Amino acid sequence: MHKTLASLAAGLVLVAATGTTLAHENHGAKPQGAATLAPEQKPWGIAGEARAVTRTIDIAMADDMSFTPSMIEVREGETVRLQLKNRGQELHELVLGTKAEIEAHAAMMRKFPGMEHDDPWMAHVPAGKTGAMVWTFNRAGDFDFACLVDDHYELGMAGRIRVLAATAKP
Repeated sequence: MHKTLASLAAGLVLVAATGTTLAHENHGAKPQGAATLAPEQKPWGIAGEARAVTRTIDIAMADDMSFTPSMIEVREGETVRLQLKNRGQELHELVLGTKAEIEAHAAMMRKFPGMEHDDPWMAHVPAGKTGAMVWTFNRAGDFDFACLVDDHYELGMAGRIRVLAATAKP
């Protein structure tokens, strides 16, 4: 009887381990046909669709901690492609947001420097490479963008986006 209980216990451990392994292999897998989450509305707009782009704005990033241009003007409701060119030797990024959101995110990056993040309102561009972001600016107001890599923001790598109300004169 002791031998039977030992065999039964060993079998249960094997089944439990196999179930755990199988569950781990599927961890994070999306079921077929799963719906894609809708874009998240932010105070500064929402992720845009490439087919809705009305113009492209070229922005250069450099190791002197600058964006060129550092001031951009768009119209409320406009979907633009921000075409990013990293002219430097370091990784740079462009993160859109309100001043408060960017400062909170910068504080979190200082606390957790290796933190990885990938949201539609940010684009990481390796040295010498290009990147892009498509964004619909559907809220009027003044918003910010910055590079939050290392201490780039603290060194002044930031810019401004003015979203003119749809009814405002250019």
